[in-house]
Amino acid sequence: MTGMFSRFDYTDAALTTGERFLELVEGVDEPETRVPHTPGWTLVDCLGHVALAPTRFLALARGEGEWCRQAIDVPDFNAKQIANLPTREVSALARQLREDLDTLVDAVSHFNAQVPKMRFDGDRHIRADAALGILIGEFVVHGYDVARAVGARWWVEPEVVLMIIRGRQQILPSWVDTTAAVGHQATYDIRLRGCSERYVYEFTDGELIINPDQPRRPDVHISVDPTAALLTGYGRISPTWAALTGRAFAWGSKPWLAPRLAQKFLPA
Repeated sequence: MTGMFSRFDYTDAALTTGERFLELVEGVDEPETRVPHTPGWTLVDCLGHVALAPTRFLALARGEGEWCRQAIDVPDFNAKQIANLPTREVSALARQLREDLDTLVDAVSHFNAQVPKMRFDGDRHIRADAALGILIGEFVVHGYDVARAVGARWWVEPEVVLMIIRGRQQILPSWVDTTAAVGHQATYDIRLRGCSERYVYEFTDGELIINPDQPRRPDVHISVDPTAALLTGYGRISPTWAALTGRAFAWGSKPWLAPRLAQKFLPA
């Protein structure tokens, strides 16, 4: 699980995880079931939120559409989208997601060699193919939410987790909670198990740079299972649980910083 991913790796993973998410949702008998880890959403709300994502991603890749200048505004943006869903019928939303995802994947597959960049929430400017990692994260993380709500099985391949994490790194500096991170000065060396993936998070007075050219000496080293890193980053499991179950381990001069890292970011 190393190296680069092509646009076709991303498109294949988007189609696979999108269909897996839909199969899960379409198998639930009660569409108004409450979904955990979301702001009071039901299964239909969750599906509607995800169903609108491919069209939005395609518009942004074309230099159109809407994005939030500040990440703190994303919950309100999502709430307005859900309040204005064109329908709350599961079959119609599922059909929209399948059709729009096919359209998005076709467009990404036909990008020229010079991949376009697109604006995204937090006023980031990111590659439009690697942005699919963020979309895949919507399928995977909200699939996890739905599965928890209905007691269903849910899984994701390690390489797909890595695609999501790479996509998320592009936008993460904009998700720093300025209140929680004010004055924070520390360097984190984060190593994902089972692969060569490694990130350096360097906070300087609360501002985050990922993989700086000349990083400071790490204050803490963190070895973490990729799936645990993903779910911790999205607030689905606690860093303490990850540590107690052996999915994460920290060492260095300031190991106590590790479980507090997630608190430096806005909820995802």
